[in-house]
Amino acid sequence: MTYQFAEVAAPKGAPLLLLLHGTGGDERDLIGLGRQLMPEAHLVSPRGDVLEGGAPRFFRRLAMGVYDMDDLERATRKMAGFIRETAARVRPKTVAALGYSNGANILASVLFTSPDLVDRAVLMHPLIPFEPPQQPELSGRHVLITAGRRDAISPSSATQGLADYFMDQGAVTELVWHDGGHELRPSEVAAAKAFLMA
Repeated sequence: MTYQFAEVAAPKGAPLLLLLHGTGGDERDLIGLGRQLMPEAHLVSPRGDVLEGGAPRFFRRLAMGVYDMDDLERATRKMAGFIRETAARVRPKTVAALGYSNGANILASVLFTSPDLVDRAVLMHPLIPFEPPQQPELSGRHVLITAGRRDAISPSSATQGLADYFMDQGAVTELVWHDGGHELRPSEVAAAKAFLMA
Protein backbone atom coordinates (compact mmCIF):
# COMPACT_ATOMS: atom_id res chain seq x y z
CA MET A 1 0.00 0.00 0.00
CA THR A 2 2.95 2.32 -0.44
CA TYR A 3 3.55 5.43 -2.52
CA GLN A 4 6.62 7.51 -3.13
CA PHE A 5 6.19 10.25 -0.56
CA ALA A 6 7.74 13.28 1.11
CA GLU A 7 7.80 13.51 4.89
CA VAL A 8 8.57 16.18 7.47
CA ALA A 9 8.87 14.57 10.88
CA ALA A 10 7.62 16.11 14.11
CA PRO A 11 8.05 15.13 17.77
CA LYS A 12 6.28 12.01 18.95
CA GLY A 13 2.58 12.56 19.55
CA ALA A 14 2.27 15.51 17.17
CA PRO A 15 -0.76 15.61 14.87
CA LEU A 16 -0.43 14.02 11.44
CA LEU A 17 -1.34 16.02 8.33
CA LEU A 18 -1.57 14.15 5.02
CA LEU A 19 -1.25 16.29 1.88
CA LEU A 20 -2.65 15.10 -1.46
CA HIS A 21 -1.65 17.03 -4.59
CA GLY A 22 -3.65 17.84 -7.70
CA THR A 23 -3.12 16.53 -11.25
CA GLY A 24 0.43 17.25 -12.39
CA GLY A 25 1.69 17.85 -8.87
CA ASP A 26 4.03 15.70 -6.85
CA GLU A 27 4.89 14.85 -3.27
CA ARG A 28 6.69 18.18 -2.70
CA ASP A 29 3.94 20.51 -3.94
CA LEU A 30 1.96 20.95 -0.73
CA ILE A 31 4.69 20.59 1.91
CA GLY A 32 5.10 24.37 2.21
CA LEU A 33 1.33 24.79 2.55
CA GLY A 34 1.28 22.08 5.21
CA ARG A 35 3.96 23.88 7.23
CA GLN A 36 1.95 27.08 6.95
CA LEU A 37 -1.29 25.46 8.03
CA MET A 38 -0.03 23.21 10.86
CA PRO A 39 3.55 24.16 11.78
CA GLU A 40 3.74 21.54 14.54
CA ALA A 41 2.36 18.64 12.53
CA HIS A 42 4.07 15.55 11.12
CA LEU A 43 3.61 15.99 7.36
CA VAL A 44 3.30 13.15 4.85
CA SER A 45 2.60 13.77 1.17
CA PRO A 46 2.35 10.86 -1.30
CA ARG A 47 2.80 11.11 -5.06
CA GLY A 48 -0.04 9.85 -7.25
CA ASP A 49 0.74 6.48 -8.84
CA VAL A 50 -1.11 7.07 -12.15
CA LEU A 51 0.24 9.15 -15.04
CA GLU A 52 -1.98 11.10 -17.43
CA GLY A 53 0.16 12.48 -20.24
CA GLY A 54 3.11 12.38 -17.84
CA ALA A 55 1.16 14.16 -15.07
CA PRO A 56 0.82 12.27 -11.76
CA ARG A 57 -2.70 11.58 -10.48
CA PHE A 58 -4.19 9.31 -7.85
CA PHE A 59 -6.64 7.53 -10.17
CA ARG A 60 -7.43 7.34 -13.88
CA ARG A 61 -10.14 9.24 -15.70
CA LEU A 62 -11.69 8.54 -19.07
CA ALA A 63 -12.26 12.22 -19.90
CA MET A 64 -12.50 15.53 -18.05
CA GLY A 65 -14.99 14.90 -15.25
CA VAL A 66 -15.48 11.24 -16.23
CA TYR A 67 -13.77 8.88 -13.80
CA ASP A 68 -12.59 5.32 -14.30
CA MET A 69 -14.69 4.00 -11.43
CA ASP A 70 -12.85 0.67 -11.25
CA ASP A 71 -9.54 2.48 -10.88
CA LEU A 72 -11.05 4.89 -8.37
CA GLU A 73 -12.07 1.88 -6.28
CA ARG A 74 -8.52 0.49 -6.50
CA ALA A 75 -6.99 3.85 -5.65
CA THR A 76 -9.37 4.41 -2.74
CA ARG A 77 -8.40 1.07 -1.18
CA LYS A 78 -4.72 1.89 -1.67
CA MET A 79 -4.99 5.37 -0.18
CA ALA A 80 -7.00 4.11 2.78
CA GLY A 81 -4.32 1.49 3.41
CA PHE A 82 -1.58 4.11 3.14
CA ILE A 83 -3.32 6.40 5.64
CA ARG A 84 -3.89 3.50 8.02
CA GLU A 85 -0.26 2.33 7.79
CA THR A 86 1.11 5.88 8.14
CA ALA A 87 -0.98 6.54 11.23
CA ALA A 88 0.14 3.24 12.77
CA ARG A 89 3.78 4.16 12.11
CA VAL A 90 3.62 7.79 13.25
CA ARG A 91 1.12 7.24 16.10
CA PRO A 92 -0.19 10.82 16.08
CA LYS A 93 -2.68 12.32 18.49
CA THR A 94 -4.97 13.26 15.59
CA VAL A 95 -5.08 12.62 11.84
CA ALA A 96 -5.96 15.39 9.40
CA ALA A 97 -5.83 15.33 5.60
CA LEU A 98 -5.91 17.98 2.91
CA GLY A 99 -6.40 17.39 -0.79
CA TYR A 100 -6.43 19.78 -3.71
CA SER A 101 -8.35 18.97 -6.92
CA ASN A 102 -7.51 15.32 -7.77
CA GLY A 103 -6.12 14.95 -4.26
CA ALA A 104 -9.40 16.24 -2.85
CA ASN A 105 -11.29 13.70 -4.95
CA ILE A 106 -9.33 10.70 -3.69
CA LEU A 107 -9.63 12.00 -0.14
CA ALA A 108 -13.39 12.38 -0.52
CA SER A 109 -13.58 8.82 -1.83
CA VAL A 110 -11.70 7.59 1.24
CA LEU A 111 -14.20 9.44 3.43
CA PHE A 112 -17.06 7.68 1.64
CA THR A 113 -15.63 4.25 2.50
CA SER A 114 -13.37 4.65 5.58
CA PRO A 115 -14.36 7.83 7.45
CA ASP A 116 -12.77 6.56 10.66
CA LEU A 117 -9.28 7.15 9.23
CA VAL A 118 -9.40 10.97 9.26
CA ASP A 119 -10.53 13.28 12.05
CA ARG A 120 -10.53 16.48 9.95
CA ALA A 121 -10.56 16.68 6.16
CA VAL A 122 -9.99 19.68 3.89
CA LEU A 123 -11.27 19.26 0.32
CA MET A 124 -10.00 22.08 -1.90
CA HIS A 125 -11.80 22.30 -5.26
CA PRO A 126 -13.18 18.73 -5.29
CA LEU A 127 -15.28 17.24 -8.08
CA ILE A 128 -17.38 14.16 -7.33
CA PRO A 129 -19.43 13.51 -10.52
CA PHE A 130 -21.40 10.62 -9.04
CA GLU A 131 -23.72 10.05 -6.11
CA PRO A 132 -21.73 8.83 -3.10
CA PRO A 133 -23.05 5.97 -1.00
CA GLN A 134 -24.77 6.59 2.30
CA GLN A 135 -22.18 6.60 5.09
CA PRO A 136 -23.59 7.02 8.62
CA GLU A 137 -20.08 6.76 10.10
CA LEU A 138 -19.39 10.27 8.77
CA SER A 139 -21.54 11.58 11.61
CA GLY A 140 -19.44 13.89 13.77
CA ARG A 141 -16.49 14.00 11.37
CA HIS A 142 -15.25 17.47 10.42
CA VAL A 143 -15.09 18.43 6.72
CA LEU A 144 -14.11 21.74 5.13
CA ILE A 145 -14.74 22.31 1.41
CA THR A 146 -13.22 25.32 -0.36
CA ALA A 147 -14.08 26.27 -3.92
CA GLY A 148 -14.31 28.97 -6.58
CA ARG A 149 -17.70 30.09 -7.81
CA ARG A 150 -16.33 30.36 -11.37
CA ASP A 151 -14.41 27.08 -11.35
CA ALA A 152 -14.74 25.52 -14.81
CA ILE A 153 -13.26 22.21 -13.61
CA SER A 154 -15.37 21.84 -10.47
CA PRO A 155 -18.80 23.41 -11.09
CA SER A 156 -20.36 25.19 -8.13
CA SER A 157 -23.48 23.01 -8.32
CA ALA A 158 -21.38 19.85 -7.85
CA THR A 159 -19.50 21.46 -4.97
CA GLN A 160 -22.73 22.42 -3.24
CA GLY A 161 -24.07 18.92 -3.82
CA LEU A 162 -21.02 17.40 -2.14
CA ALA A 163 -21.36 19.73 0.84
CA ASP A 164 -25.04 18.81 1.12
CA TYR A 165 -24.10 15.12 1.04
CA PHE A 166 -21.68 15.49 3.96
CA MET A 167 -24.23 17.49 5.95
CA ASP A 168 -26.90 14.85 5.26
CA GLN A 169 -24.55 12.18 6.62
CA GLY A 170 -24.12 14.14 9.85
CA ALA A 171 -20.62 15.45 9.23
CA VAL A 172 -19.77 18.86 10.68
CA THR A 173 -19.40 20.60 7.32
CA GLU A 174 -18.08 24.02 6.31
CA LEU A 175 -18.17 25.40 2.77
CA VAL A 176 -16.01 28.42 1.90
CA TRP A 177 -16.26 30.11 -1.50
CA HIS A 178 -14.17 32.64 -3.36
CA ASP A 179 -15.15 34.43 -6.56
CA GLY A 180 -12.44 32.92 -8.75
CA GLY A 181 -11.82 29.64 -10.51
CA HIS A 182 -9.77 26.51 -9.78
CA GLU A 183 -6.83 28.38 -8.23
CA LEU A 184 -6.10 28.46 -4.51
CA ARG A 185 -6.65 31.85 -2.92
CA PRO A 186 -5.50 33.30 0.42
CA SER A 187 -9.04 33.30 1.83
CA GLU A 188 -9.37 29.53 1.53
CA VAL A 189 -5.87 28.96 2.90
CA ALA A 190 -6.86 31.07 5.92
CA ALA A 191 -10.08 29.07 6.30
CA ALA A 192 -8.12 25.80 6.14
CA LYS A 193 -5.68 26.99 8.81
CA ALA A 194 -8.50 28.00 11.16
CA PHE A 195 -10.28 24.70 10.53
CA LEU A 196 -7.20 22.53 11.11
CA MET A 197 -6.10 24.40 14.22
CA ALA A 198 -9.57 24.35 15.84
